[in-house]
Amino acid sequence: MLTSELVFIPSPGAGHLPPTLELAKLLLQRDQRISATIIIMNVSFGAKQNTETRPSNPRLRIIDIPCDDSTMALIPPKTFLTDFIQHHKPHIRDIVRGIIESNSVRLAGFVLDMFCMAMTDVASEFGAPTYTYFTSGAATLGLMLYLQARLDHEGYDIIGLKNSESKVHAPSFVNPVPAKVLPKSLFDKEGGSRKFLKLMGRFRESKGIIVNSCLELETHAVEYLLSKDNDIPPVFAIGPIVNLENKKDDTKNEEIVRWLNEQPEGSVVFLCFGSMGSFNEKQVKEIAVAIERSGHRFLWSLRRPTPKETVEYPKEYENVEEVLPEGFLERTSSFGKVIGWAPQIAVLSHPSVGGFVSHCGWNSTLESICWCGVPMAAWPLYAEQQLNAFLLVVELGMAVEIRMDYQTEARTGVSDGMMVTAKEIEDGIRKLMSDGELRKKVKDMKEKSRAAIVEGGSAHTSIGNLIDNLMDVTI
Repeated sequence: MLTSELVFIPSPGAGHLPPTLELAKLLLQRDQRISATIIIMNVSFGAKQNTETRPSNPRLRIIDIPCDDSTMALIPPKTFLTDFIQHHKPHIRDIVRGIIESNSVRLAGFVLDMFCMAMTDVASEFGAPTYTYFTSGAATLGLMLYLQARLDHEGYDIIGLKNSESKVHAPSFVNPVPAKVLPKSLFDKEGGSRKFLKLMGRFRESKGIIVNSCLELETHAVEYLLSKDNDIPPVFAIGPIVNLENKKDDTKNEEIVRWLNEQPEGSVVFLCFGSMGSFNEKQVKEIAVAIERSGHRFLWSLRRPTPKETVEYPKEYENVEEVLPEGFLERTSSFGKVIGWAPQIAVLSHPSVGGFVSHCGWNSTLESICWCGVPMAAWPLYAEQQLNAFLLVVELGMAVEIRMDYQTEARTGVSDGMMVTAKEIEDGIRKLMSDGELRKKVKDMKEKSRAAIVEGGSAHTSIGNLIDNLMDVTI
């Protein structure tokens, strides 16, 4: 029997491939008529995707496009992602043509990462529909589509709100959203703002939009997106989709877990800021002072910023003592541990962890709140993380605030002079670790979110609706 083939195109980055892989596996598990090819556009920096963890399902293929270092070197950092995607169009076209000419499948459509909408042009060449995979939250999706519609229909320019105390009344949020928590790219006067919203406009060309969230977590936003009067393609809230594999350095992982095993239940605060999160030396010292003063047991994932002129992920410190206050490691050795890369899902799942100081990346949010039931202290850094922090702190009451409007650059840790004081950080940690009501609320959300993905749950139903939509458009 010929299967209906979906072509998945994730954008490069640690936060994008894992949820794409998990979505593909989920669809194949639910319906034997579906097959999938995931095309990975590799970059020269960062960790190479671990092929050992890739599933052996015969209906799932993963195709790597090797990194072209000579071309990569010519792409300026400011426009890296858009230029990188454009460069790969011919490669994607050739791969898809090969899939069709094999006569082994019927092309059902493309599932495009939110930053890969330029590939809609390739899909159109093959007469195939596209589905947008929005790997952040439903409220953020609704806000971006709202701003895009206002720009197109009213000429509304969000740039005018830069550095103001103004608020945006977006229908996907219950509360007015302060301009200071909007993504930095929306205020780029050199064309970045309009380019970003134009990208959002291409979402409307999709046959459907898949969002990694669920009705239980973002009730107001999902209900808005599902309403019939918002001029948005069908939305499928299929989350939480969480990558439960954390294979990197098993020896270090075991060492971390052994240390956690020795700590009392719910006593450890975990500090981790994502694959591209880092801080300058002054900010690192403020964090260290706060941790020590709080007196709480801690596990701190600390990584070195990359030079501004390079496009790389933060790396491990060769000597972490060089950026910490003198004697910090010795004074805190009885109740804390500083590490490099962290096996995040394993840490958050451990009973000794009672709180998570986080950059509020969406994958981290789903892992902490929806899967592990660990309350968060919000310290966003870049991209849409400030919006995620606002959602968690103000809309949902699932996190405490450290600094919701903090802005820095991904990878480099450059923060335009912003500094979060040791007192702010210490106060946030103390509140996080002592708020019993918050802890109960997050535990309840964990149960609701996990129930959403099993038979009878909202996400399980939404995945079924997505499959019906997919099979209805097979060409």
